[in-house]
Amino acid sequence: MTLDDYNAFCGSLQHATHVVQWGGAHVWKVGSKVFAIGGWQEEGADPFVTFKCSRMSFDLLKEQPGCRPAPYLASRGLLWIQCTGHDSLTRDDLVAYVRESYRLVALGLTKRLRRELGLE
Repeated sequence: MTLDDYNAFCGSLQHATHVVQWGGAHVWKVGSKVFAIGGWQEEGADPFVTFKCSRMSFDLLKEQPGCRPAPYLASRGLLWIQCTGHDSLTRDDLVAYVRESYRLVALGLTKRLRRELGLE
């Protein structure tokens, strides 16, 4: 998944907002909470993509080639995975995991904010 593909997909999610921060990372948020981080790729390579996941997905993905517990986030006990190459997941699988991350993060928003955003 190219950086343009990543940004286009994340931007298609309802009420998703984009900011470039943390050394050029493309950070996507819903209700001001991060659901995906993309960037830090070598010139011409696919971006590293970081996302929140379930405990079961975390346990499975951390053992896959090209996936690892997300630096900083996972070291604090959070269930975030970073995919570091195009061989780690298919584009469809990566899209599904980012979509699920969006859903998990949206569920963590207050009921009031979910209602305001039309996510209820």
